[in-house]
Amino acid sequence: MRIASSALLLGASTAVFAQDQHVLGGNNDAVKNPQQHLSTFHDEMPSAARALWDEMSMLVPGFYQKAASLISMPKSHKRRPDSEWDHVVKGADVQSMWVETDGVKHRKVGGSLEAYNLRAKKVDPSELGVDKVKQYSGYLDDEANDKHLFYWFFESRNNPKTDPVVLWLNGGPGCSSMMGLFMELGPSSVNKDGSLKYNEYSWNNNASVIFIDQPVNTGFSYSSNPVYNTVAAGKDIYALLTLFFHNFPEYAEQPFHIAGESYAGHYIPVFTSEILSHKNRNINLQSVAIGNGLTDPYTQYAQYRPMACGEGGYDAVLDESECQAMDNALPRCQSLISGCYESESVWSCVPSAIYCNNAMMGPYQRTGYNVYDIREKCKDQANLCYTETAWIADYLNQQKVLKALGVEVDGFESCNTDINRNFLFQGDWSKPFHRLVPDIIKEIPVLIYAGDADFICNWLGNKAWSEALEWPGKKDFNAAKTNDLTTGSNKYGEIKSSGNFTFARVYQAGHMVPFNQPEGSLDLYSRWLAGEWYA
Repeated sequence: MRIASSALLLGASTAVFAQDQHVLGGNNDAVKNPQQHLSTFHDEMPSAARALWDEMSMLVPGFYQKAASLISMPKSHKRRPDSEWDHVVKGADVQSMWVETDGVKHRKVGGSLEAYNLRAKKVDPSELGVDKVKQYSGYLDDEANDKHLFYWFFESRNNPKTDPVVLWLNGGPGCSSMMGLFMELGPSSVNKDGSLKYNEYSWNNNASVIFIDQPVNTGFSYSSNPVYNTVAAGKDIYALLTLFFHNFPEYAEQPFHIAGESYAGHYIPVFTSEILSHKNRNINLQSVAIGNGLTDPYTQYAQYRPMACGEGGYDAVLDESECQAMDNALPRCQSLISGCYESESVWSCVPSAIYCNNAMMGPYQRTGYNVYDIREKCKDQANLCYTETAWIADYLNQQKVLKALGVEVDGFESCNTDINRNFLFQGDWSKPFHRLVPDIIKEIPVLIYAGDADFICNWLGNKAWSEALEWPGKKDFNAAKTNDLTTGSNKYGEIKSSGNFTFARVYQAGHMVPFNQPEGSLDLYSRWLAGEWYA
């Protein structure tokens, strides 16, 4: 999850487009034409919403202009001919495959795949030196909508024939999963001088891992038709995985898991629901894990004041008057989010995010402390407080890297602020994606973990929504015993579990748990993949 330092997610230009979002139900109206004149934009609003939006315009100067302005131009790119790829899979061919089960003929895999193609190339490990294992990179193409998602796959260092496969997702929305690859859990990190450092705690020690840049226009992905909400992105992920496992059946039988952090707290419930909705699939999904995620804003926003005011295990960064102001603002914030939960309308969801982000995150951000780690000041505002992100961008923008990976865009940027703002003004930020989790728990295990030094998606909020979630096992989960997490003599966290639901707190880790606790995060996730906390 990323906050634009200029005005809490409210930067230069953004757009609001109509997108179908029926997974959660509710009213999904949106601004129909972002190019319309500002007065028309204002007049199109329902009268009940207009006063609320006018209030937001007083809170944030230029609010209406930001909501009605155009998006940025598509990335400059050049598509490579199919002859340059080692594998090209046509979705239409997969769509037309039929099989028979118990005397009944049916399509081998469900879903609409006709418009999708998958391209892949072998990445020579000796060219880049990121790891010695087998690697593939490429694009999933949605030809009908000119969308092209980039991915990079690494085999397990252990036994890829039997080890599980993991999809990793960074958040933002709009931040590249290449950041997770090179800064958190991938085979190597990037040093200041551009050299690579081998990561002995990489998650591909005992699992094959796919890193994907999504939604489109994130990282190396590109499109002339951007995605503006989580639900629209879900179908792309299902198509990519389906075609990937079709083309590489040697990985299709192994257990498959999805993990991610931050805004992936939105992504993962939707992507998982999309996969599970297809009875006939080649995706052997076994579990999901969300790290320091934003999933239930109503419950999580109530924990910003406690975390900033010394109740989360670290010293307070705000004084008593600021803490009281946040307490005073919380009822209004939660009332607005409740309105979003009820209607799921852009007219109510956008103001809820604007008000709550300014009231509940603003005081903390103005202190200059790192929103991703309450233990330190933000030392590099231009690079999300971490200069490592600039080192990664410099590395990925080398021509030898772009060529080795088959990249089709001119360059790499770690996070796309336009995507961030577009999701915000589509109303995606405040939507109740936690409502999808109970049905997921019925089918597969779910892990919620959180580094306890993070502010923006803090462990108090993640624990609170986990315990507030309405599902049949709620009582037993809330009463479950908490056990220590250890590696050798090092106690790095605590965990509790009941049925298919698990919560873990990781000590002395910020927003990016593998960055601060590499050994602990690998231990936690390896034990999770092995099924230690679920049947």
